[in-house]
Amino acid sequence: SYFLRHARSRNYVSESEACKLESVPLDFGDYHPLKPITVTESKTKKMNRKGSTSSTSSSSSSSMMDPLSSVLDGTDPLSLFAAAADPVTAAAPTDGARRKRDKDENSAVGSDFEPWSSKRGDILARYTTTEKLSINLYMGSEKGKATTTGSAVSEKVRTRLEELDDLEEGSQKELLNLTQQDYMNRIEELNQSLKDAWSSDQKVKALKIVIQCSKLLSDTTVIQFYPSKFVLITDILDTFGKLVYERILSMCADNRGSLPDNFSPESVNDTAKETCLNWFFKIASIRELIPRFYVEAAILKCNKFLSKTGISECLPRLTSMIRGIGDPLVAVYARAYLCRVGMEVAPQLKESLNKNFFDFLLTFKQIHGDMVQNQLVVQCVEIPLYLTLYSPAIDWILQCIAYHAPDVLLTEMMERCKKLGNNALLLNSVMSAFRAEFIAARSMDFIAMIKECDESGFPKHLLFRSLGLNLALADPPENDRLQILNEAWKVITKLKNPQDYINCAEVWVEYTCRHFTKREVNTVLADVIKHMTPDRAFEDAYPQLQSIIQKVITYIYDFALLFSVEKFLPFLDMFQKESVRVEVCKCIMESFIKHQQESTKDPVILNALLHICKTMHDSVNALTLEDEKRMLAALINGFIKMVSFGRDFEQQLSFYVEARSMFCNLEPVLVQLIHSVNQLAMETRRVMKGNHSRKTAAFVRACVAFCFITIPSLSSIFTRLNLYLHSGQVALANQCLSQADAFFKAAVSLVPEVPKMISVDGKMRPSDAFLLEFLCNFFSTLLVVPDHPEQGVLFLVRGLLNVIQDYTWEDNSDDKVRIYTNVLHLLSAMTQEAYIYHVDKVDSNDTLYGGDSKFLAEINKLSETVVAQILDHLKTLGKEETLKRQSQLALYFFNTILAHGDLRNNRLNQLCVNLWNLAQKHGFADTKTMVKTLEFIKRRSKQPEMSHFTDLALRLPLQSRT
Repeated sequence: SYFLRHARSRNYVSESEACKLESVPLDFGDYHPLKPITVTESKTKKMNRKGSTSSTSSSSSSSMMDPLSSVLDGTDPLSLFAAAADPVTAAAPTDGARRKRDKDENSAVGSDFEPWSSKRGDILARYTTTEKLSINLYMGSEKGKATTTGSAVSEKVRTRLEELDDLEEGSQKELLNLTQQDYMNRIEELNQSLKDAWSSDQKVKALKIVIQCSKLLSDTTVIQFYPSKFVLITDILDTFGKLVYERILSMCADNRGSLPDNFSPESVNDTAKETCLNWFFKIASIRELIPRFYVEAAILKCNKFLSKTGISECLPRLTSMIRGIGDPLVAVYARAYLCRVGMEVAPQLKESLNKNFFDFLLTFKQIHGDMVQNQLVVQCVEIPLYLTLYSPAIDWILQCIAYHAPDVLLTEMMERCKKLGNNALLLNSVMSAFRAEFIAARSMDFIAMIKECDESGFPKHLLFRSLGLNLALADPPENDRLQILNEAWKVITKLKNPQDYINCAEVWVEYTCRHFTKREVNTVLADVIKHMTPDRAFEDAYPQLQSIIQKVITYIYDFALLFSVEKFLPFLDMFQKESVRVEVCKCIMESFIKHQQESTKDPVILNALLHICKTMHDSVNALTLEDEKRMLAALINGFIKMVSFGRDFEQQLSFYVEARSMFCNLEPVLVQLIHSVNQLAMETRRVMKGNHSRKTAAFVRACVAFCFITIPSLSSIFTRLNLYLHSGQVALANQCLSQADAFFKAAVSLVPEVPKMISVDGKMRPSDAFLLEFLCNFFSTLLVVPDHPEQGVLFLVRGLLNVIQDYTWEDNSDDKVRIYTNVLHLLSAMTQEAYIYHVDKVDSNDTLYGGDSKFLAEINKLSETVVAQILDHLKTLGKEETLKRQSQLALYFFNTILAHGDLRNNRLNQLCVNLWNLAQKHGFADTKTMVKTLEFIKRRSKQPEMSHFTDLALRLPLQSRT
């Protein structure tokens, strides 16, 4: 009892003033961490380049400085390492150097050029078949293994030629009746066999595999699979071309290092040139045209080793070779491959690419010839489907030609296409490949050309779709915009097939949203509903319908305007599959949260979004993942935060009550509603400046009742505890004393239910630390809570202490004693004449009791019990394994007495000395901490009325750890 009977009297105002940091005037000339600082940039030129020397130059930028560079004295260690590299060790090209070279070569066409790799996946997914396929597999020849090292050169050459002949004469096995997946697996096996043969130095075998694969490109027996077959086979050709190039490049390396990226043929040694020529001679001996063309095109880049003009001479010859391919589909894909290789190795040689395309135009009429028609009859393929097989190849050829091409060339090509009959296929590819700005500027010309096309071959709606895709990227002339929409929609709305219709409408919705008002958007949505509702056609078009919604909310993000579009909500009703419906609702809510800048009370918006949020909420079930619940709750909370009825607080509370009934299955939403209602109560207090009228007092009590009713429905125990405390504080601030008591009692009664382990971020963790944090906050609030007139003195504190006493703590935990020590802080603060803080217009116990001796006596009784508990616990820690914990707790209790006790009392002073000695007794005290604590006591002794600290400091010895 002597602890609080001799609690130190506190003057909080003077203590606060004494503890304030000394203010120092800021001199802006001094260094400041947020001031702009200088960057030293180091540039190191590479060595080993012809005609250049190594030099390092530094340039200063006055804007920013990199602190890491400054540590390195302005030098970049990586650049220095590269500059100082030993030329001999750099002789063999490393994987990193090779990757860099590949990247540099690919970047010759710039990042705005869409690479072939990005189209590959779409082609494989689009052009599939259920027909059975066949493939020829190479069966290894024994002749190839007869030649060993040491044989004469002439014998070696003869044997290799025999091996090549052997392949062409049928040393193959034909596999029939393969599914598409089996076929793709076999091709992948061939690709791996090529790599294995190459790595084991069986170059002829590798060439045989490539020739065999190239031959497959002449086979069009399953014609609808041909584009995918082309993708798979050319992957193998690309691999082969890369292997040959890197092999010859590695032969060029000498003691001066590897060849630079832009090497000239003069710097290539004779051995490498001879090997390169040998490859071209081998390929020239291939008898069949198609494999000879493809394999030579694959190693086209190797011409760089032979002469500067090698590539420019080969491209026209290879272009002419394609004229010998009779099947127009096979020929157009051969042209596409040549364009692909040409853009990689010599993008500047556009003349050859243009010649390639003009050759195609000259043979375009073959597509409608008798040979093709007969082939389609045999395979039961319709002409519109057949024409779509050409699209990937023609699109690619035109993309290569149109890349950075002047408008004059594009106009010339457009005119040539006009002169061809049945040119819908070409027109579609032109719109796919040419720049969107070029197409958009000539929209009316293209519409005129589309009208003239023959409907039987290539469907017009696909042409309008391609035009729409361009107009989504670039704007047509303003005067033509409405006419363009009318012309396009005339065709689109007449489409009978729902899938054709929706594929086209999806594209033109963006154009409509981009350039027109809600009236036109409403008309388009109404037309989509009209076409997609019969026979529930919308069920097969959810991706396109989702895309339409996404485009509408992208361009109309004013939600008052959006919901005034009459057909928007009926459009949403077409999403009847729950998973899709929820995804659409999530998109709408994300857009609302992103774009809604100001809070709203618009009843149209509120009703629509409540319906959308209710749809998301109702999708939650026992199988819903926690992440999904979290995302849905975050979207609903974002909406709740944006709703404000201004000063109409009663309407606001009604909205929260309605929201609680609608979203009761999502706990984070209920938590948000409780916080929002508490905020509403505090806003009412602010408006009334703390002086509630009868009406506002009743309203605030209604807010408090909302929280009190809602909190028990939450599952997380710490969420409930913290909300009881928070809501109690709000009730107290609004002078609802009995309601505040109810919250605090509920919190006290909930403490025994706290489990030993709780789930935090999916992992089970001890709850002690969380409980300790909560109780410390609770104690801080209890200081200002006035006693209930019908209850005993400090009834809430007593109740909480009883709960803490009965709570089952872990054997190895000292949290109970730490809590008791914090209770002493509270009790000490309660003995002061004026408390450190108050709630406005609420009388705390310092005012109610006025320092009454009976009140202080009750506090002393409580403190006596608490101190006894602490000292008993310290005694139980006397065993060897718990001495460290005893030392820490003794020092913790010592600091409490030092801060809150009046150490002029001899018994309290002696208790301090005993605790100090106990902390050091067994050598577990941290010496630095003890030294700093003693220094603090000595500093305090110099303050007014603290001279007794001098004597205390003399009685506190520092013991060595030994």
